Amino acid sequence: MSTGFEMGAFGIIMALFPFLFITVFVIVIGMFIVTAVRGVRTWNTNNASPRLTVPATVVVKRTEVSHHHHHNHSGAGHTHTSTHYYATFQVESGDRMELPLSGSEYGMLAEGDQGSLTFQGTRYLGFERS
Repeated sequence: MSTGFEMGAFGIIMALFPFLFITVFVIVIGMFIVTAVRGVRTWNTNNASPRLTVPATVVVKRTEVSHHHHHNHSGAGHTHTSTHYYATFQVESGDRMELPLSGSEYGMLAEGDQGSLTFQGTRYLGFERS
């Protein structure tokens, strides 16, 4: 036996569904736009920055591994793993900066290495040991 409350609640949910769907859609699109704008802003800032070569020491190296699980309609899926590499450099003034770099560049550095760091904004361009 139905009390009518279930139908009323279902009706309210069905009435709110278009609003909720549009709200979530706008939030997701907004996140994509904000991410794209930040990427373009960083790219422009780096391009406008001077290329600098300064004495520096490799203080810390770190990696960031992310896993993405994808499933298809049959229930089967696959996992995609990506690794991002970072190194923190300390310059003569004592300031530190963490820069993203490629895996091959990451592998060539060791903590404690001293040399000349070349960078442009937040863009790592190279490190030459002295």
